[in-house]
Amino acid sequence: MNTKALKELIAIDSPSGYTREASQYVFDYLKNMGWNPEFTNKGAVKCNFGQEAKLSIAAHVDTLGAVVSGINSDGTLRFSKVGGPSLNAYEGSYVRIRTLEDKCYEGTLLLKDPAVHANNKQGKTERSEENMCIRIDEEVDSKESVEKLGVSQGDFICFEPYYTELDSGFIKSKFMDNKAGCFVLMELAKNIKASGKSYPVEIFFSNYEEVGHGGTVGYGSEVDELLVIDMGVIGEACSGLETTCSICAKDSSGPYDYEFRKKLTQLAQKNKIPHRVDVYPFYGSDGSAALRAGNDLRVGLIGPGVSASHGIERTHKKGIQASIELCEAYIKSRFGN
Repeated sequence: MNTKALKELIAIDSPSGYTREASQYVFDYLKNMGWNPEFTNKGAVKCNFGQEAKLSIAAHVDTLGAVVSGINSDGTLRFSKVGGPSLNAYEGSYVRIRTLEDKCYEGTLLLKDPAVHANNKQGKTERSEENMCIRIDEEVDSKESVEKLGVSQGDFICFEPYYTELDSGFIKSKFMDNKAGCFVLMELAKNIKASGKSYPVEIFFSNYEEVGHGGTVGYGSEVDELLVIDMGVIGEACSGLETTCSICAKDSSGPYDYEFRKKLTQLAQKNKIPHRVDVYPFYGSDGSAALRAGNDLRVGLIGPGVSASHGIERTHKKGIQASIELCEAYIKSRFGN
């Protein structure tokens, strides 16, 4: 499996609300492959594999991040989270501050007064927006000196992903949720193009999932099923593995379509695709958003198992491959070879 596109996509900053470049990368990737992608009004990317799509397969290109919410008197930045990054896991992360004038400044997410030689209580301090800040790597020591750089409230703060791919097949990085899912769709597009076949299927790259409304609108008018590709949860309360495709029976928004999930599970069993059926206790998806928005769709949810969600995440090529194979098996089962 050539993961060059996954690495390149993860390297593009794309917190919810700042996804233009990542969405353009996906658009160009599909266009260069010979497909005809399009943008929705909200900036999502969708692409048809045939006429009058009945099935939409969706993943989200947006990630966790933050925005500048204020400038402190010492020249550090206050911030407001975009989505739910774990600040305990993100502490010490390098960041990029993106201004309205397209300037980019480097920085680091730190606890206020972080030096152990000056603050012997820092280890006991709660990691929160109130107790942490962004230290800018510029010669600034006041609010005014930061403002002279052009930094202001609302500027996006983008976290360095630290992408690392290992010979063991593991890939660790921030934002495997859900750029690994996007990669599944990109590989699916490549495989179907190579087959020379067409199917009444669209792929859909939403761009506001982490803030709850990415999957609400934009699907083809004839679509009656939505298969969401998102991270499979790894944890003590769950059964998933990084080397398998997780099939979600229920998350915090409720159960997914039973017949859809049953068919996916049977296909995984029949085709010997490594999988786990699972329940996610604290989770929602673009499928949840689509249903809450009133879409009359049957919704299923699958995806490669991802460890340490909303922290320094990790998955495995086997889990990605299993997710690709289950998508292909479902397309062929519903629409024929």
